[in-house]
Amino acid sequence: MTVIDLNADLGESFGVYTYGADSEMMTLITSANIACGAHGGDAAVMRGSVARAHKHNVAIGAHVGLADRMGFGRREIPTAPQEAYDLCLYQVGALKSFVHAQDCTMQHLKLHGSLYMMANRDRDLAEAVCAAVTDLDPALLLYVLPDSELHAAAVATGLTPVIEIFADRPYRDGVVQMYDRTAELIGGPEHVIARTLSQLGAYADTDVHRTVCIHSDTPGAPILLAAVRDALTAEGYTFRSPSTPTSATTREPILTAAVGGDE
Repeated sequence: MTVIDLNADLGESFGVYTYGADSEMMTLITSANIACGAHGGDAAVMRGSVARAHKHNVAIGAHVGLADRMGFGRREIPTAPQEAYDLCLYQVGALKSFVHAQDCTMQHLKLHGSLYMMANRDRDLAEAVCAAVTDLDPALLLYVLPDSELHAAAVATGLTPVIEIFADRPYRDGVVQMYDRTAELIGGPEHVIARTLSQLGAYADTDVHRTVCIHSDTPGAPILLAAVRDALTAEGYTFRSPSTPTSATTREPILTAAVGGDE
C-alpha cells in the first residue's frame, strides 16, 4: 500500500461570515491547514478549527498568508524576506496558542495563496520562510510545490518538505495554475481524479512525503474529495498524515461527504 496525505485549507471564516465546507472536509482529510487570522480566520474560528481537527484525529498545520483579508491573500503584495519571516512567526504563534491550550500538536506550515506562490518561486522569500520554521520548530514539516525554490530551500536548511499536488487546480505543462482557472478547467470528479493520478505518477519514485490538496471553497469540494479518496483507494493508496506513525491504523472517513457550509 502506498501512503498519501490528504489536506484542505480550512478555518477561513471570520466573524459572522462562513467560508468553505469545513465540517464535511474535516471528516475526509488527514491534515488540515488552518488560517491564522491574516487572510482569513479569527480567534474563535481558530479555536473551533483546532477542536474539530482534534476530534477527527486530523493533523494540524498553520496556514500562513499575506495580511490581506480584503483580497483573501490572493493578491500579490511586494513582500521583503524579513516581512515573510515575521508573518510566519506571528501567525504560527497565534495558532500554536490554541493548539497548546487543547493539548494538541502542530504538524506543519503551509503558506497560503500569493505568499505560497511567491515563496515557491523566489529563493530569498523561500529562505526566509525556512529560517522562520527553523527558529519556531525545525521538526515542523513544510508543504511545498515539488521542484520549487521553497522545496530546495527546505532541503538545504535541513527541514522536511512535503510535496503538494493540487487536485482542484488545472496544470499547464506540468505547472499548477492557481489563479488562471475556471470551473471548466477545474472540471468534475473524473477530471480531478485523472489530474491527481497523473501528478502522483510523476513523483511515484520519490521517497519524500506527498500530499494532495482540495480547497474547501471549491464548489462541490466534499464530493470531489470523496471521489478522489475512492479512486486512490482503488489504486492501492492508504491515507495517513506525514507525522502519523506507519504502524497506525489507516484513517477512514467518519461521514459521507455532502455539500454544505461549516457547522
